[in-house]
Amino acid sequence: MSSPVPTLTTAEAAARLGVKPATLYAYVSRGLIRSEPGPPGTRERRYHAGDVERLVQRQGARRDPEAAVRAASEEAVQGALAWGAPVLDSALTRIADGTLSYRGRDVAVLADTATVEEVAALLWTGDAGGWKHLPLRARLTLAPLPRAATALEALGLALVHAGAHDLAALDARPGAQAAGAGRVLNLLYGTLERHLGRPPAPDLPLHARLARAWGVGPDAADLLRRALVLLADHELNVSAFTARVAAGGGASLHHTTLAALAAVQGPWHGLASAAAHDLLRAALNSGPAAALRDATRRHAHPPGFGHRLYPEGDPRARALLGALHAAQPAAPAVQAALALADHMRGETGEAPNVDLALATLAQTLGRPAEDAVTLFALGRVPGWLAHALEARAGGQIIRPRARYVGKREG
Repeated sequence: MSSPVPTLTTAEAAARLGVKPATLYAYVSRGLIRSEPGPPGTRERRYHAGDVERLVQRQGARRDPEAAVRAASEEAVQGALAWGAPVLDSALTRIADGTLSYRGRDVAVLADTATVEEVAALLWTGDAGGWKHLPLRARLTLAPLPRAATALEALGLALVHAGAHDLAALDARPGAQAAGAGRVLNLLYGTLERHLGRPPAPDLPLHARLARAWGVGPDAADLLRRALVLLADHELNVSAFTARVAAGGGASLHHTTLAALAAVQGPWHGLASAAAHDLLRAALNSGPAAALRDATRRHAHPPGFGHRLYPEGDPRARALLGALHAAQPAAPAVQAALALADHMRGETGEAPNVDLALATLAQTLGRPAEDAVTLFALGRVPGWLAHALEARAGGQIIRPRARYVGKREG
């Protein structure tokens, strides 16, 4: 006769994980922890202790990946590979205890007043005021290029051409690196203006250029500024890691940015904001319950909710949704986002992530799902370039080894 599986009460499991009961229920709904009925005659549940311990170890690996990779056992290393290896030193972004900071400055605080230029300079040089010495508002002559079908395609075409012909940005000397990054960022805003048929406006702040290109007013421009600041970097995510790999191999800043732009266009990264845009539109049409049910059937999990690095909620989403609610509390998209968040809180305990916040901003401004992805990509460019500069300064190629698990002769 088999021994009973060790279980924990709700209070014990939540305490062991360091989360609220609602988050514990979310883990159960996602299949991370198995549960079973409690004592007869009660409505209590019991949670498999082994599942809880495995999740505790995974949380530890995410919060301290370096320690996880150093772990002595093969099992610990194998479990850390998805999130913790390779471990790279970086002075750019810190994610810890539910907060996000750029070079030691809390992102939610920066989003209140900082410009894109200031955050870019902070990430590239450590000095937010140094943007004035970078060509972020230079007048560029854009080369004639084939007509692009989408904004992201236009950005990619511009990067391909400039990567071969912009000699100023190809200068690899240490003193020219930040200026080269400035030229790349400026190029992309100028390219978007041209794609949308707007005359260039290099004298304006970058967020104001985007607002002008999209045809929205000053209040919307400030919301775009907040979003761009909140998006500037997020440690070694898919696209930032791609940028580091490309730059470490000697790719130019333009081609490094192009590689990162390509990495954005996957459903688990940049395109998640487009899926959240679809969810929000469905909620406006059929209500939050039906929209979440249908989205879960299509995606296995509702887009725009939950984040492994923020079990208690994404601070970027809180900051941007809070600003949206303060600026336009009656906007249908804002109301729909709040209704979705309330429904998910009651069902799984998961909070909105930045993808839902971006989708809400795009819908509030009357922009399509494609523009939520464009905003995500433009927002990430300063971080991609910062990772490229840091990788170049380190002078090392990122070349992980593979553990061969295929067939062997004999």
